[in-house]
Amino acid sequence: MHRQVLTITLILLMFNVFGRDEGSTTDDSGLAFEDKLAACAACHGVNGDAPLAPDYPVLAGQYKDYLQSALSDYKTGRRQHMIMNMQVEALQLSDSDIERLSAYFASKSGVVGLGE
Repeated sequence: MHRQVLTITLILLMFNVFGRDEGSTTDDSGLAFEDKLAACAACHGVNGDAPLAPDYPVLAGQYKDYLQSALSDYKTGRRQHMIMNMQVEALQLSDSDIERLSAYFASKSGVVGLGE
């Protein structure tokens, strides 16, 4: 399962890197914000409301502060999850990336009734 997730992520990144607009800007990691968002979408869905696996969280509608805290904790190693720690490291998420990703997913509608 983990290999499948990583393969999907790499494929999405490849298409997004080679197919993005000329106006997209990259940071020190060489990836545009859209590439980093695509990496999240590979497991959590474009809007963060369609996780690939049942044990992956829905990001849509989560509190921005919670998402920022979780991503920051993965970045520093305070929070451990094999895939997330590798993703955060591979994407070289900056504090600005973490803030933008958190704001994006927090602005999306959450899934009503999940877990009921």
